[in-house]
Amino acid sequence: MSEQFIAIGLLDRAALVRRGRRLEYFTIAYNSLEGLLAIFLGLLAGSIALVGFGFDSVIEVTSGAALLWRLGVDADAAKRERAEATALAVVGWCFLALAAYVAYDSIASLVRREAPEESFPGIVLAAASLAIMPLLARAKRRVAAEISSGALTADARQTVLCTYLSAILLGGLALNALAGWWWADPVAALVMVPIIAKEGVDALRGKSCCDDAGCHS
Repeated sequence: MSEQFIAIGLLDRAALVRRGRRLEYFTIAYNSLEGLLAIFLGLLAGSIALVGFGFDSVIEVTSGAALLWRLGVDADAAKRERAEATALAVVGWCFLALAAYVAYDSIASLVRREAPEESFPGIVLAAASLAIMPLLARAKRRVAAEISSGALTADARQTVLCTYLSAILLGGLALNALAGWWWADPVAALVMVPIIAKEGVDALRGKSCCDDAGCHS
Protein backbone atom coordinates (compact mmCIF):
# COMPACT_ATOMS: atom_id res chain seq x y z
CA MET A 1 0.00 0.00 0.00
CA SER A 2 2.81 2.40 0.87
CA GLU A 3 4.42 1.79 -2.53
CA GLN A 4 1.11 2.69 -4.16
CA PHE A 5 0.96 5.97 -2.24
CA ILE A 6 4.56 6.74 -3.22
CA ALA A 7 3.73 6.11 -6.89
CA ILE A 8 0.70 8.39 -6.68
CA GLY A 9 2.81 11.05 -5.01
CA LEU A 10 5.41 10.87 -7.76
CA LEU A 11 2.71 11.18 -10.42
CA ASP A 12 1.25 14.22 -8.64
CA ARG A 13 4.68 15.82 -8.39
CA ALA A 14 5.36 15.17 -12.08
CA ALA A 15 2.07 16.91 -12.97
CA LEU A 16 2.98 19.90 -10.77
CA VAL A 17 6.42 20.10 -12.36
CA ARG A 18 4.83 20.12 -15.82
CA ARG A 19 2.57 22.96 -14.68
CA GLY A 20 5.59 24.82 -13.37
CA ARG A 21 7.33 24.42 -16.71
CA ARG A 22 4.29 25.81 -18.53
CA LEU A 23 4.31 28.83 -16.22
CA GLU A 24 7.98 29.41 -16.99
CA TYR A 25 7.39 29.11 -20.74
CA PHE A 26 4.71 31.79 -20.39
CA THR A 27 7.08 33.90 -18.28
CA ILE A 28 9.79 33.71 -20.94
CA ALA A 29 7.41 34.48 -23.82
CA TYR A 30 5.61 37.38 -22.12
CA ASN A 31 8.70 39.00 -20.65
CA SER A 32 10.63 38.70 -23.91
CA LEU A 33 7.93 40.73 -25.63
CA GLU A 34 7.54 43.08 -22.65
CA GLY A 35 11.28 43.67 -22.40
CA LEU A 36 11.75 44.45 -26.07
CA LEU A 37 8.80 46.86 -26.07
CA ALA A 38 9.82 48.57 -22.82
CA ILE A 39 13.44 49.12 -23.89
CA PHE A 40 12.39 50.37 -27.34
CA LEU A 41 9.72 52.71 -25.95
CA GLY A 42 12.06 53.85 -23.16
CA LEU A 43 14.87 54.74 -25.55
CA LEU A 44 12.37 56.46 -27.83
CA ALA A 45 10.97 58.60 -25.00
CA GLY A 46 14.21 58.95 -23.03
CA SER A 47 12.58 57.24 -20.04
CA ILE A 48 15.09 55.71 -17.61
CA ALA A 49 12.29 54.03 -15.63
CA LEU A 50 10.88 52.41 -18.76
CA VAL A 51 14.30 51.17 -19.91
CA GLY A 52 15.01 49.84 -16.42
CA PHE A 53 11.67 48.04 -16.47
CA GLY A 54 12.69 46.48 -19.78
CA PHE A 55 15.93 45.19 -18.29
CA ASP A 56 13.94 43.73 -15.40
CA SER A 57 12.00 41.78 -18.01
CA VAL A 58 15.31 40.46 -19.37
CA ILE A 59 16.11 39.24 -15.86
CA GLU A 60 12.70 37.57 -15.70
CA VAL A 61 13.56 35.71 -18.91
CA THR A 62 16.92 34.64 -17.45
CA SER A 63 15.21 33.46 -14.29
CA GLY A 64 12.58 31.59 -16.31
CA ALA A 65 15.27 29.79 -18.30
CA ALA A 66 17.07 28.83 -15.07
CA LEU A 67 13.81 27.49 -13.64
CA LEU A 68 13.12 25.44 -16.76
CA TRP A 69 16.52 23.82 -16.25
CA ARG A 70 15.81 23.36 -12.53
CA LEU A 71 12.43 21.72 -13.16
CA GLY A 72 13.93 19.57 -15.90
CA VAL A 73 16.11 17.76 -13.34
CA ASP A 74 13.42 17.55 -10.66
CA ALA A 75 13.36 13.76 -10.63
CA ASP A 76 16.97 13.64 -9.40
CA ALA A 77 17.11 14.95 -5.82
CA ALA A 78 20.87 15.65 -5.88
CA LYS A 79 20.71 17.56 -9.16
CA ARG A 80 17.58 19.35 -7.96
CA GLU A 81 19.38 20.79 -4.93
CA ARG A 82 22.37 21.98 -6.97
CA ALA A 83 20.09 23.48 -9.62
CA GLU A 84 18.14 25.46 -7.02
CA ALA A 85 21.32 26.90 -5.52
CA THR A 86 22.57 27.90 -8.97
CA ALA A 87 19.23 29.46 -9.94
CA LEU A 88 19.13 31.54 -6.75
CA ALA A 89 22.67 32.80 -7.36
CA VAL A 90 21.89 33.75 -10.97
CA VAL A 91 18.78 35.67 -9.98
CA GLY A 92 20.57 37.40 -7.10
CA TRP A 93 23.47 38.72 -9.17
CA CYS A 94 21.16 39.84 -11.97
CA PHE A 95 19.08 41.82 -9.47
CA LEU A 96 22.17 43.58 -8.10
CA ALA A 97 23.39 44.44 -11.59
CA LEU A 98 19.99 45.89 -12.45
CA ALA A 99 19.90 47.93 -9.24
CA ALA A 100 23.31 49.44 -10.04
CA TYR A 101 22.28 50.29 -13.61
CA VAL A 102 19.00 51.95 -12.63
CA ALA A 103 20.63 53.92 -9.78
CA TYR A 104 23.42 55.29 -11.99
CA ASP A 105 21.19 56.30 -14.89
CA SER A 106 18.51 57.80 -12.63
CA ILE A 107 20.97 59.97 -10.71
CA ALA A 108 22.65 61.04 -13.96
CA SER A 109 19.26 61.99 -15.42
CA LEU A 110 18.37 64.08 -12.35
CA VAL A 111 21.74 65.86 -12.41
CA ARG A 112 21.40 66.64 -16.14
CA ARG A 113 17.68 67.46 -15.75
CA GLU A 114 16.81 65.28 -18.71
CA ALA A 115 13.05 65.39 -19.32
CA PRO A 116 11.63 62.23 -20.95
CA GLU A 117 9.03 62.48 -23.68
CA GLU A 118 5.47 61.37 -22.94
CA SER A 119 4.99 57.64 -23.52
CA PHE A 120 1.36 56.58 -23.62
CA PRO A 121 2.30 53.15 -25.09
CA GLY A 122 4.59 52.75 -22.07
CA ILE A 123 1.65 53.51 -19.77
CA VAL A 124 -0.43 50.82 -21.49
CA LEU A 125 2.43 48.32 -21.18
CA ALA A 126 2.87 49.05 -17.46
CA ALA A 127 -0.89 48.71 -16.86
CA ALA A 128 -0.97 45.35 -18.67
CA SER A 129 1.88 43.99 -16.56
CA LEU A 130 0.22 45.30 -13.41
CA ALA A 131 -2.81 43.14 -14.24
CA ILE A 132 -0.97 39.98 -15.38
CA MET A 133 1.96 39.66 -12.96
CA PRO A 134 -0.03 39.07 -9.73
CA LEU A 135 -1.90 36.17 -11.33
CA LEU A 136 1.33 34.62 -12.61
CA ALA A 137 3.05 35.04 -9.23
CA ARG A 138 0.14 33.37 -7.41
CA ALA A 139 0.23 30.37 -9.74
CA LYS A 140 3.99 29.98 -9.28
CA ARG A 141 3.70 30.16 -5.50
CA ARG A 142 1.15 27.37 -5.45
CA VAL A 143 3.39 25.05 -7.45
CA ALA A 144 6.46 26.05 -5.41
CA ALA A 145 4.68 25.23 -2.15
CA GLU A 146 3.52 21.84 -3.44
CA ILE A 147 6.95 20.69 -4.63
CA SER A 148 8.94 22.54 -1.92
CA SER A 149 11.03 24.44 -4.46
CA GLY A 150 13.07 27.33 -3.12
CA ALA A 151 14.14 28.31 -6.63
CA LEU A 152 10.57 28.53 -7.87
CA THR A 153 9.66 30.51 -4.74
CA ALA A 154 12.42 32.99 -5.58
CA ASP A 155 11.14 33.21 -9.12
CA ALA A 156 7.62 33.89 -7.83
CA ARG A 157 8.99 36.67 -5.62
CA GLN A 158 10.68 38.13 -8.67
CA THR A 159 7.32 38.13 -10.45
CA VAL A 160 5.79 39.91 -7.43
CA LEU A 161 8.59 42.47 -7.70
CA CYS A 162 7.64 42.98 -11.33
CA THR A 163 4.15 43.89 -10.10
CA TYR A 164 5.61 46.56 -7.79
CA LEU A 165 7.82 47.89 -10.56
CA SER A 166 4.83 48.03 -12.90
CA ALA A 167 2.91 50.17 -10.39
CA ILE A 168 5.89 52.48 -9.79
CA LEU A 169 6.53 52.79 -13.52
CA LEU A 170 2.88 53.52 -14.23
CA GLY A 171 2.84 56.28 -11.63
CA GLY A 172 6.02 57.88 -12.96
CA LEU A 173 4.95 57.81 -16.59
CA ALA A 174 1.45 59.09 -15.78
CA LEU A 175 2.76 62.01 -13.71
CA ASN A 176 5.15 62.97 -16.49
CA ALA A 177 2.45 62.75 -19.17
CA LEU A 178 -0.41 64.39 -17.27
CA ALA A 179 1.32 66.85 -14.94
CA GLY A 180 4.56 67.47 -16.79
CA TRP A 181 6.66 66.41 -13.80
CA TRP A 182 9.83 65.45 -15.67
CA TRP A 183 11.55 64.38 -12.46
CA ALA A 184 8.86 61.79 -11.69
CA ASP A 185 10.41 59.32 -14.13
CA PRO A 186 13.96 59.17 -12.65
CA VAL A 187 12.58 59.40 -9.11
CA ALA A 188 10.27 56.45 -9.85
CA ALA A 189 13.30 54.58 -11.14
CA LEU A 190 15.23 55.37 -7.95
CA VAL A 191 12.36 54.02 -5.86
CA MET A 192 12.90 50.70 -7.66
CA VAL A 193 16.56 50.45 -6.59
CA PRO A 194 16.26 49.37 -2.92
CA ILE A 195 13.48 46.94 -3.79
CA ILE A 196 15.58 45.34 -6.52
CA ALA A 197 18.74 45.28 -4.40
CA LYS A 198 16.99 43.70 -1.40
CA GLU A 199 15.63 40.87 -3.54
CA GLY A 200 19.10 40.32 -4.97
CA VAL A 201 20.72 40.11 -1.54
CA ASP A 202 17.95 37.81 -0.27
CA ALA A 203 18.42 35.47 -3.22
CA LEU A 204 22.20 35.33 -2.72
CA ARG A 205 21.69 34.56 0.97
CA GLY A 206 19.18 31.84 0.10
CA LYS A 207 16.35 33.50 2.05
CA SER A 208 13.91 32.87 -0.80
CA CYS A 209 14.16 29.14 -0.14
CA CYS A 210 11.99 29.36 2.91
CA ASP A 211 10.28 32.71 3.31
CA ASP A 212 7.19 32.22 1.16
CA ALA A 213 6.72 28.52 0.57
CA GLY A 214 8.27 26.76 3.53
CA CYS A 215 10.72 24.99 1.27
CA HIS A 216 13.03 22.27 2.47
CA SER A 217 15.12 21.51 -0.60
